[in-house]
Amino acid sequence: MTVREATEADVKKIHELLVIYSKKAIVLARSEEDIRFYLGNFLVAEVGGTVRGCAAARDFGNGLLEVRSMVVEPEFQGKGIGRAMIEALIAGLRVKRKQFRLFALTYQVEFFKALGFQVVDRSLFPEKIWSDCAKCPKNDCCDETAMLIEFSAE
Repeated sequence: MTVREATEADVKKIHELLVIYSKKAIVLARSEEDIRFYLGNFLVAEVGGTVRGCAAARDFGNGLLEVRSMVVEPEFQGKGIGRAMIEALIAGLRVKRKQFRLFALTYQVEFFKALGFQVVDRSLFPEKIWSDCAKCPKNDCCDETAMLIEFSAE
């Protein structure tokens, strides 16, 4: 398995992966144009030369970032792909920043706990609520769990 930065050639596959999970209301839908616009934020995981997962980080400013659009092809779940993508995402962020807070709204609580994230109140992220949650069909009855990990300058 290889985790790398996404390229233009990956846009269609990233979109296909996200469609699988957006139809199940697990992630927000993203158009190919939106993926292309934010392509520099995406990582992909390849197995045997084929993209099997993707993840992105959104920067809200002031050291607050979100893990978003993280999915792994159903047949490849449980093989360490998600973990490898999050670890690569964090490693890349740590090169660029001395300290930051990384959060996720997720159904995969145990997965994120195993990576050092802690359950927190979603009200800590008003930037997310204003920008994305307001457009989500589950806005009034959100069943995702907010998770956070913090990195300091030490």
